[in-house]
Amino acid sequence: MEARREKTNTCGTVCLKYLLFLFNILFWLAGGAVLAVGVWTLVEKSDYISLLNSGFYSASAYILIAAGLIVIVTGIIGCCATLKEMKSLLIVYLILLLCIFLLEIIAGVLAYINYQELDEELKQNLRVTMQQKYKQPGEESITEAVDKLQQEFKCCGSHNFSDWRDSAWIQAGKSGQLVPDSCCKTPSELCGRRDHPSNIYRVEGGCITKLEDFIQSQLYVLGAVGIGIAFLQLVGMMFTCCLYRNLKEDPY
Repeated sequence: MEARREKTNTCGTVCLKYLLFLFNILFWLAGGAVLAVGVWTLVEKSDYISLLNSGFYSASAYILIAAGLIVIVTGIIGCCATLKEMKSLLIVYLILLLCIFLLEIIAGVLAYINYQELDEELKQNLRVTMQQKYKQPGEESITEAVDKLQQEFKCCGSHNFSDWRDSAWIQAGKSGQLVPDSCCKTPSELCGRRDHPSNIYRVEGGCITKLEDFIQSQLYVLGAVGIGIAFLQLVGMMFTCCLYRNLKEDPY
């Protein structure tokens, strides 16, 4: 009877090891996905950072990169602890999972709060930034970011195309343009001399609305990824606790 019980426990332990190992593979892949999103955000969308006074956007990207690296390292520790059946390492792994889970909750709350502030900042500062810094000496990064924003999101001006009338660049009158060439549906040199709807983008709400929608969609993606990883963590913590209880006493 005792031998049969020992055999059953051994089979249960083996099953838990395989389940936890599979979880760690998924967790490692999730960490890689988070890392990739962080790098993509920093590299591909870094131009928009210059349009915001807040460091929230760039800080979010760095946090994602750090979180992805931590998740990957945690997954490796989990694999080692599972394969070697080291109870001490399993405890470290469980603590790391719990810490990451709590940090995700805190980060989610802070992201929601900061988004409200970022939204207000966007409305207040984007128009001023575009009007005062576009095509001005030493503001090449702003100029490139505005042109990229208007072309990528097919918009013109912060709220609408008429915002450009108060631009320092337009009022200087050196080019004779009414809007930047990046406002044109088919960009070409000096095409911004005509602001007719057939020539330029006249999106209701302007670039602010487009940029708000983009940031919101990014938050939705990050939220979905975060929820998925949090669910994996809960499952992993459950498997870890079960495996810890099934392992024989091991001083190492």
